[in-house]
Amino acid sequence: MDIGERKAVAEGLLFATGDEGVTIKQLSKVLNITEDVATELIDELKDDYEQKTRGLKIMEANGVLHLTTKPEHSSYFKKLIETPRSTRMSQAALETLAIIAYQQPITRAEIDEIRGVKSDGPVQTLLNRSLIEEMGRKETIGRPILFRTSKDFLTYFGLTSLDELPPLQETTDDTNNQEVDLFFERFNDELEE
Repeated sequence: MDIGERKAVAEGLLFATGDEGVTIKQLSKVLNITEDVATELIDELKDDYEQKTRGLKIMEANGVLHLTTKPEHSSYFKKLIETPRSTRMSQAALETLAIIAYQQPITRAEIDEIRGVKSDGPVQTLLNRSLIEEMGRKETIGRPILFRTSKDFLTYFGLTSLDELPPLQETTDDTNNQEVDLFFERFNDELEE
């Protein structure tokens, strides 16, 4: 392995160790090099990072090396954190939320059957946004997880109970389901405001 490859691996190790960081001794063991060579690699990486075209630097504290952002760029990081993310949900997530709201408790397989496609991504999105929650397991083969809407779902939509959801029409005619569609579209519209 040449010096360029070793520097690349060392850089990757610095990134991968995150907040824990890595020591020269650890680098030397992982790269199978002497501590002196590991120190030279880090010194070269530090020089590389000193360029104005680079946004990172290597910081050393108590013998532990960390990959960090440059302090002179801190105003940009602050701006990024303060900038609201787009919170619009996909049509798949909205469909999945509606299915769970009206059919709860429900398993992922049952959601998939209703939608006709896999719902792993939308279910994970809804869990991450705390709009649904796990409520135990279904007493059947495989004991799949049951999902239901959360208190955050009720709060967001201004509901005191699920009884206040718009009634679901018996037919599958799209014109009969407009009220339900509008109700869930409000979710995305309000998130954008």
